[in-house]
Amino acid sequence: MSKQTILGRVTQLAKANINALLDQAEDPQRMLDQLIRDYTNNISEAEQAVATTIGNLRMLEADHEEDVEAAAEWGDKALAASRKADELRTGGSTADADKFDNLAKVALGRQLQSEKEAKTAEPTIAAQTEVVDKLKSGLESMKNKLTELTAKRDELVARAKTAQAQNTMLDAVKNIDVMDPTSDLARFEDKVRREEARALGREELAASSLDAQFEALDDLGKSAEIEARLAALKSGRSA
Repeated sequence: MSKQTILGRVTQLAKANINALLDQAEDPQRMLDQLIRDYTNNISEAEQAVATTIGNLRMLEADHEEDVEAAAEWGDKALAASRKADELRTGGSTADADKFDNLAKVALGRQLQSEKEAKTAEPTIAAQTEVVDKLKSGLESMKNKLTELTAKRDELVARAKTAQAQNTMLDAVKNIDVMDPTSDLARFEDKVRREEARALGREELAASSLDAQFEALDDLGKSAEIEARLAALKSGRSA
């Protein structure tokens, strides 16, 4: 997998619009679960790729540092050889002085080579550093996006459970609606009311029957009184 491909994938995933994806999904929870799995896998792959890219960059930086140090060392050697040549030439040892001048030239050649290699590596190191920074930023965005996805998923599940509980409660309330004449409660209430009416009727009937009995007794009393007075009248005339 190339660095450009890695960078492209990381950037694309980091910029994904979760809300837009949810709007297009037939089953948002299932889609979020799949996205979480995909992001987790992609983050794992991206971490390995970023680690490899960082490792390569650190190796380039180490090689560059070695070239810089080597250039400094060869410069010091060239200076030391040149000074020795001057010292020998002043002392009259021209042949030995030429040898040290030649050594100084060799050291200067090595210095130039090391400086060239260091300078050649610098643009590559700069480019790699930029890629690594972007990969790190993208990877961090992906991790934040994964956290967002997980929170969205948990929120969606909680809302689904709440909605289910509300619907269950509403169905239960609907089944026992006291205003529904076909419900068991309404039928039971109607039965109670009929029983109450029946009891009232019987009570009224019993009361009217009792009154009739007392009226009959009163009629009997009047008849007896009349008969007694009639007998008295007859008895008085006979006397």
